[in-house]
Amino acid sequence: MDRTAGGALLLSLDAVVIDTETTGLDPRKARVIELAGVRLSAGKLAAGDTFRQLLRPAGESIPAAATRIHGIDDAVVAGAPPFAEAWPGFKAFLGGSVVIGHTVGFDLAVLKRECDLAGIPWSRPRTLDTRLLAQIAAPELAGYTLEKLAGWLGVETAGRHSALGDAVMAARIFLALVPKLREHGIRTVAEAERACRALTAVLDDQVRSGWIDAVDATARVDAEKTLQRFDSYAFRHRIRDIMRTPAIFVSPDTRVGDALARMMDEKISAVYVHGPQSGPEIRAADAGIVTERDVLRALARDDAPALQRPVAEIMSQPLAAVPAEAFVYRAIGRMNRLKTRHLGVIDEKGYVIGALSARDLLRLRAGEAISLGDEIDAAADAHALAAAWAKLPRVAELLLAEGLSGRDIAEVISRELGALSRQAAVIAERMMRESGRGGPPCEYALLVLGSAGRGESLLAMDQDNAVIFAQGEPDGEEDRWFAELGTHVADILHEVGVPYCKGGVMAKNALWRGSVATWRDRVDKWITRSSPADLLSVDIFFDLRAVHGDGSLAVSVRQAAFAAAEGQVAFIKLLVENVSVPASLKFFGGIRTVAGRIDLKAAGLFGLVAWVRAMAIRYHVMERSTSARLAGVKARVQASESDLDALGEAQRVFLDLILSQQVEDIAHGIPPSNAVAVKRLSGRDLDRLRAALDAVSTIDELGRDLLFKD
Repeated sequence: MDRTAGGALLLSLDAVVIDTETTGLDPRKARVIELAGVRLSAGKLAAGDTFRQLLRPAGESIPAAATRIHGIDDAVVAGAPPFAEAWPGFKAFLGGSVVIGHTVGFDLAVLKRECDLAGIPWSRPRTLDTRLLAQIAAPELAGYTLEKLAGWLGVETAGRHSALGDAVMAARIFLALVPKLREHGIRTVAEAERACRALTAVLDDQVRSGWIDAVDATARVDAEKTLQRFDSYAFRHRIRDIMRTPAIFVSPDTRVGDALARMMDEKISAVYVHGPQSGPEIRAADAGIVTERDVLRALARDDAPALQRPVAEIMSQPLAAVPAEAFVYRAIGRMNRLKTRHLGVIDEKGYVIGALSARDLLRLRAGEAISLGDEIDAAADAHALAAAWAKLPRVAELLLAEGLSGRDIAEVISRELGALSRQAAVIAERMMRESGRGGPPCEYALLVLGSAGRGESLLAMDQDNAVIFAQGEPDGEEDRWFAELGTHVADILHEVGVPYCKGGVMAKNALWRGSVATWRDRVDKWITRSSPADLLSVDIFFDLRAVHGDGSLAVSVRQAAFAAAEGQVAFIKLLVENVSVPASLKFFGGIRTVAGRIDLKAAGLFGLVAWVRAMAIRYHVMERSTSARLAGVKARVQASESDLDALGEAQRVFLDLILSQQVEDIAHGIPPSNAVAVKRLSGRDLDRLRAALDAVSTIDELGRDLLFKD
């Protein structure tokens, strides 16, 4: 058997394990400065069969921060060739082998970029990623860095942060993973690829970071991945469920202008044309179709006289059609093949009974999510807002079913919560005008704070909002106007289904509104406070995001707050002084519960978010989301990557499990909370939860080390 094909055994694989050293971590900007590979032959490391080449990034200097990692500076590569000269030799070294790497999607992305810059055709190889394979083999691990995996597998860690050293290390890790993968029933390249593709959350994060999909090796894989990630619904719905009926027919001698008017009246983008004999039963073979595009092409060719011509002259015939009983994927395939956006729908006799458009297919996939946003933006009062907002749990359920992670769905929820708050402000402004209070006395911005600002809201939420206005004194005319606006906003949101904040973090309260000058003064006082009680809820201010009004006001205040707080250790210490993570794991790995549930916000999520926020303030990391803040901290300080990565994974696990529980609880009439029933979790999710709770159990120690060290 070919030892590079999909059916090849991992145990006897021919492959090349690669690594790169670069000028940075953003694959959309980084340049390759060292390129290396080692060969596996019949599943063994081929001693001496290696490739290593330093590269000179023409016209660019190597940043000092990158040099501190790999030791390569401009002087080291001064005599090295540019990428274009080295690539043919490396490509020949790769040959047709499977390519293996640790987080190989990054390496592929920087190599493709170098090829693009040099005008060299790029053809990606078939690939496997040791990071993904390790997660499959050991989903309970707290992190998947090379060091972490080497320690787990007993692999020597020589030559770190050189391309050749890391390639050798990754090769040895791969070989040590093979028997562990076999224990999971994974023996071949294709089986490994399929298992990796199931890690959609990790893959999607990598793609969003600009990496190339680590297992998207062939067109066959592309198609399969598309079906798995996009069209799962297409195998569960039939055409009859989404078709439009009745189909709208016109006669062949109908003028093009009249047919266009009919489309406008019916709010459709095509009409069907029946044959010479009209009647209730029309076969697709005897019918034609005229679309808006057909009309536009006729107008472009013949100008206005085209509107007077009969539709028979511009129609397409015969009508392409699909059976009503067919599954939706049949329609998708037919539209793609025929390069059309419209199909007739026929019954088992072949008679046209409905119409189907690409727009109908889109509506099936995303209709509830799209209509939620539209209905929020168009809502004229709290009742309309409430009707739109009630769709949110169903949208979350659909997105979960599509395989999105809790973190991804939390971003959707947060954005819609921001949109809801914005529309509440629009309605509140109208109420102010109608009551004789007039419009806003100056420019202002409505903010969401906390989880909504970070993009991490779930379905158990309350209000966290504030107002910044351009000028005005506390309790002055402007302040009183915005106090009334804030009261209306809070009342509307509460009525819609977003309860009042128990901690009072709402713009209707004086502490959470003020002019730019007031906010700057307030921030300065926060930083000089000596009591943690005085700082209750202040930390979530640093998560702020403007959702309505003049966003520049919010940006300026937030930037000033981060600048004032940067390096203020005493202030940051107060922010986390009362933050602790309870011990949730029992001695033998059991999970402490109350009535069979564990509150994952109290058990880890709250403390994790608070400590990471404090780290972001300490090191002036302006990103909002917890995951982005962790990445920013990693880039600025010397810390254990595995510990920080484990915190990021812990947050992902908490969000996944909480959201899934909330959706289930809502379906059973139980108010959503952050408490997860442990017995409902699968074995894999239990392992993930234990690893997450273990990761956050040391966050106090890790956080204090990062925040308060000299």
